[in-house]
Amino acid sequence: IEMNRRPTFLITLLCFGFAFFYIPILSMMVYSFNASRLATVWGGFSTKWYVSLFSNRQVGEALWLSLRIALLSATCATILGTMAGIALARFRRFRGRVVFSGLVTAPLIMPEVITGISSLMGFILMAQWIGWPGARGFTTVTLAHITFSMVFVTTIIQARMGQADRAIEEAAMDLGSRPWQVMFDVTLPVIFPAILSGWLLAFTISLDDVVITSFTTEPGSTTLPLLIWSKVKMGVTPDINALATLTVVIVGLCVAIAGYVMNRSEKRRELDARLAYRANE
Repeated sequence: IEMNRRPTFLITLLCFGFAFFYIPILSMMVYSFNASRLATVWGGFSTKWYVSLFSNRQVGEALWLSLRIALLSATCATILGTMAGIALARFRRFRGRVVFSGLVTAPLIMPEVITGISSLMGFILMAQWIGWPGARGFTTVTLAHITFSMVFVTTIIQARMGQADRAIEEAAMDLGSRPWQVMFDVTLPVIFPAILSGWLLAFTISLDDVVITSFTTEPGSTTLPLLIWSKVKMGVTPDINALATLTVVIVGLCVAIAGYVMNRSEKRRELDARLAYRANE
């Protein structure tokens, strides 16, 4: 009897948890088609807020700036995080490892406010000493996002490298492959799902960041999260619901596509491994 009760209790808690998170999102999506100007009062079905959103130049400029920052920062953070994760996973002992590991993981445990203030002070001191940056905007926000999101990529890559079979790399080197060939032909394809996961996580962190961005930008370089935050202060309006609905749909599609690609890559890797083992037998 106790064994039958536990799954029911756990399933009930799981359903309440999903309902707590997803019912507000579904409500927001429904009210984005509200004809009334009041976000919480239903006035009939209408798509006028989506038309208004697409014709809003301010939102378009903020979205384009956020996408450019997120794409560049995620790509750079993935490259740097992959190198750092491989170094920490493969080179167990090297001079300065403790300091390097601490510097890499420090932003992960520090509050974002501290990271934002530190970035702001760093850019101000650099402007005083070397005259750069002349203004805070695209470049400063991108650098701050790279510094912050690189930590998450490093953690993912390091964990994946710890699970990878080193025998495959050693076999490739025994067959005459050079270290850089092993890296590009064996190691990177094996950890590609982790690299893709790290890129998506870095892209998401950069795209919806508010705290660090608010410290490293100036008026005239407003990202989409900052624009939404400034509008929400005056009250949630249906156009914000429409913008959030489009964001949820686009992110959901991207996650589904990434999941399909990662699943297909993992199955292909498992198939290649089984074929290799059969060939050796």
